[in-house]
Amino acid sequence: MSKMKCIIIEDEPLAVKVLADYVAQVPFLQLEGSFKDAILATEWLRTNEVQLMFLDIHLPKLKGMAFLRTLAKRPAVIITTAYHQYAVEGFDLYVTDYLLKPIEFERFLIAVNKVKVTNDNWQSPTEADEVKDYLFLTVQKKRVKILFSEILYVESQREYIKVVTAKKEFISRMSTHEIEELLPGHIFKRIHRSFIISLNKLESFTAESADVNGIAIPIGRGYREVIENL
Repeated sequence: MSKMKCIIIEDEPLAVKVLADYVAQVPFLQLEGSFKDAILATEWLRTNEVQLMFLDIHLPKLKGMAFLRTLAKRPAVIITTAYHQYAVEGFDLYVTDYLLKPIEFERFLIAVNKVKVTNDNWQSPTEADEVKDYLFLTVQKKRVKILFSEILYVESQREYIKVVTAKKEFISRMSTHEIEELLPGHIFKRIHRSFIISLNKLESFTAESADVNGIAIPIGRGYREVIENL
């Protein structure tokens, strides 16, 4: 069984020790390192890849949520914090789970199993190296094959996503961030926190919206550079 690589970004030594001990008890997790601030983690991530991050919110130099917004490609994220008021903002950034300190092992295990289920449902590392023009999506307990060439756009609907093609729409329980990881980045671009579009289907755009196969998709204020740089 291939292990899921993870890192801890946390400035409290005791919290790091607790998380590291928990990781060591889970057979499918492999700790690659821990970082006391997001700047150090950013430098490490430039040359390394992981499937999961345990991220504290109140970090020195750069706060956890701000750090998440800087990442072009995010692994799965589990927030670890003593402050529950950031849960909504965390889920807006498509984190997998939100753990409140002090963290119990049982609750930790529930969170990492969510990440494992998502990873198991998709490609293994060897499969990821192969060039594919499709993905399989779980729709009402059935695995449905969808060609990349048929997708117009993807829309977030809270815990679900809607994948829209010219012929059909497919609803699946996963986050926009999770499906973004599965779509080829040179074809699909996020232009709003709730929308990913196929550039092959893009017909025209303004500063506020993009026309995809005759459908107007809003462009988020923080994503205008994506369109302008096409």
